[in-house]
Amino acid sequence: MRTFNSKPMCTLSMALSNLWRLISRRLMVFELSMQQENSSCQETCDDYFSGQAAALAGGTTMHIDFALPVDGNLAAGYQAWMKKAEESCMDYGFHMAISKWNDDVAKDMDWLVKEKGINSFKFFMAYKGSLMVSDEEIIQGFKKCKELGAVPQVHAENGDAVEEGQNRMIQLGITGPEGHSLSRPSMLEGEATGRAIRLAKFVNTPLYVVHVMSIDALDEISRARHSGQRVIGEPVASGLALDDSKTWDPDFKIAAQYIMSPPLRPAGHKEALQAALSSGILQLVATDHAPFNSTQKALGKHDFRVIPNGVNGIEERMHIVWDTMVNSGKISPMDYVRVTSAACAKIFNIYPRKGAVLPGSDADIIILNPNATTTISAKTHHSRIDTNVYEGWIMKGNIEVTVSQGNVVWEKGTLNVHRGKGRYVYMKPFSYLFDGLDKLDATYLTSLRAPVHRAA
Repeated sequence: MRTFNSKPMCTLSMALSNLWRLISRRLMVFELSMQQENSSCQETCDDYFSGQAAALAGGTTMHIDFALPVDGNLAAGYQAWMKKAEESCMDYGFHMAISKWNDDVAKDMDWLVKEKGINSFKFFMAYKGSLMVSDEEIIQGFKKCKELGAVPQVHAENGDAVEEGQNRMIQLGITGPEGHSLSRPSMLEGEATGRAIRLAKFVNTPLYVVHVMSIDALDEISRARHSGQRVIGEPVASGLALDDSKTWDPDFKIAAQYIMSPPLRPAGHKEALQAALSSGILQLVATDHAPFNSTQKALGKHDFRVIPNGVNGIEERMHIVWDTMVNSGKISPMDYVRVTSAACAKIFNIYPRKGAVLPGSDADIIILNPNATTTISAKTHHSRIDTNVYEGWIMKGNIEVTVSQGNVVWEKGTLNVHRGKGRYVYMKPFSYLFDGLDKLDATYLTSLRAPVHRAA
């Protein structure tokens, strides 16, 4: 990947989204209500068109969305997401979530990988009672992913302990947004991350840890990578730029804006994540874009457990990473291209169609002016959310032009996008992460020195 600097102003780079999470308007986000023992569901305020329009305005030209099964049925989930994506205005693909395990799920995974171009599956270790899967289910899912050459991903929080933490906060009379952060401390993210890493090592499969938010999780990833294990760590823009201080704001509307899972962490965690991204312990930056309006967040005014989880970020990601990481000298412009684009394309096996400016690559390009400034505000952003967790931030660096599929779709503050213009991108299995796993398996079998043949 090459980055070019013109004399007065601009950095030219291809900008594929590395896993921004547009959770579409009909995708239900679950937060388990412990009092009623059922899930409280809310639909995000962005759909495919509004979310992707915001993405293009912010310099992201493709996204890979998390698709949920319908009543545990992966094939039905895929069809439902394809229907939603009819409104898309830029290129997209899917990850598929696994919410249970049986023979039908395994068959659907075969079909999705071999016929529908899905090469990653997500396992939730949190959201008990809705999406959470057991260790047994994770092991079976990891084995199937390895067989198919699909990347297993985890949302790493200990769901059983989170439930206990939520109950504890309620018993203590802590019902406001701060209870969300207090109920799921970083040690629970670290524990689940370490457990997922060890299960992946047991199966001998690569692992992708989504939205790494804490030093605890980071330490587990660092230890695994230094031992030679194939673990990808993905921070999100909010985790790199924000801490949890706003969660304690006396104004509920402000505090609720910052509720997400895993939660934003106290001061010190974001700095550690920045350093890890700079040193290569973490590989790429996503957003986990899941926007909810203030009226939706208000549903949890008297019980933090029913505040819809999620923050905005798809339009802001490229600016946040440039300002936080490049302007500070933590990474170079070349590194910027890698962590926002090329690394993702390679992990999900769509490089060099995406993630490169080469003959035959898609004409997805941005022009970023490093000398211009950007001001973020809910009044000017393109998402449908009525708030912005980066409200009023003034940053040096501005995405001035976005080219998608060879067409200028963002220039001089004007969007030119069309519904239905997006293309579904098939992602082949067996990316570079799987290279040589067969040799590791062979070494393991040799190391067993078993079975021992004994006399009858």
